[in-house]
Amino acid sequence: MTDATGHAPSFNDRARSYLATPWTVTFLVPVVVALLDPTNLVPIISFAVSALLNTLPYIVFAVLLIAGLKAAGAEAMIAKAFQGRENRMIVLAALFGGLAPFCSCEVIPFIAGLLALGAPLAAVMAFWLSSPLIDPPTLLITAAALGWPFAIGKAVAAVALGLAGGFAIKAMTRAGLFSDPLKPQKVKGCGCGPNPFDGKPVWAFWHEPARRTVFGREFMQNAAFLIKWLALAYALEALLVTYVPAELIAGVVGGEGVLPIGIAALVGMPAYLNSYVAPPLLAGLIEQGMSNGAAMAFMISGAVSSIPAMAAVWSLVKARVFAAYIGLGVSGAVLAGIAFGTVS
Repeated sequence: MTDATGHAPSFNDRARSYLATPWTVTFLVPVVVALLDPTNLVPIISFAVSALLNTLPYIVFAVLLIAGLKAAGAEAMIAKAFQGRENRMIVLAALFGGLAPFCSCEVIPFIAGLLALGAPLAAVMAFWLSSPLIDPPTLLITAAALGWPFAIGKAVAAVALGLAGGFAIKAMTRAGLFSDPLKPQKVKGCGCGPNPFDGKPVWAFWHEPARRTVFGREFMQNAAFLIKWLALAYALEALLVTYVPAELIAGVVGGEGVLPIGIAALVGMPAYLNSYVAPPLLAGLIEQGMSNGAAMAFMISGAVSSIPAMAAVWSLVKARVFAAYIGLGVSGAVLAGIAFGTVS
């Protein structure tokens, strides 16, 4: 029976929804190449398939790890970082930000609960800045696409950005800049995972049927998610390497100096897709002439300014705190790019 209060989606609505999926775009890539440039069809498909297969061991390990963390209830450990002295909280929040197996909506009630319980804004900002940058799956996917030096450099940058941002907010708060930072709201769960304030982790989760069910569900969902986005990423990388002139990339974000890094950080904000698509695309850009420092700045700036990351901050704090989050993220991306470019 049709709901009298609504209307069935039109054919155009259904078509747009279907065509917007990553799988559809991935399958359209070889179709378009076959129509417009058939001589490059086999090389492009071979490049994308080979890259995806080479990444497969990293995907399997990442999916097993994140499913195990979710089944064990590892979120319960993260709340412990926000206990004790403020300096200790900032340090632990920056370190644990890259380990938290949260979905994008689960961060919001988690942080809202911490703020409601009196956790200092500085420690929360440290967590906010580090958590979008790295997590176990992102670390492995970045290593597969760009190598372990880049992945470790990004992890170090995530912790450093969290620490710098946390202590900067602490100093600003003491100066009276953030005397009333929070928006009025109610703390609610989102139904996408266990409450991080409840219970303790159960590392031997396989002994409990309910946790085994969580493991199986998380394994399948995360495997489908990673393969879906990485297939799209490698298809786009194949197009990038084949059709975008290396001179163009090298002219904009190649070479030494601060300017290419600053440009990459600014471009990364609106251009970023997600932490799984970005590494393969950056691998293609580096092959075409993008500097390592610019690639690092692009990735960090884009992660901080991604829609889920910004939504988690905007939904809880007032505009001046949100502006501080963006400013710290972009400036940190530039500094991380300069440091990584110098080291590498």
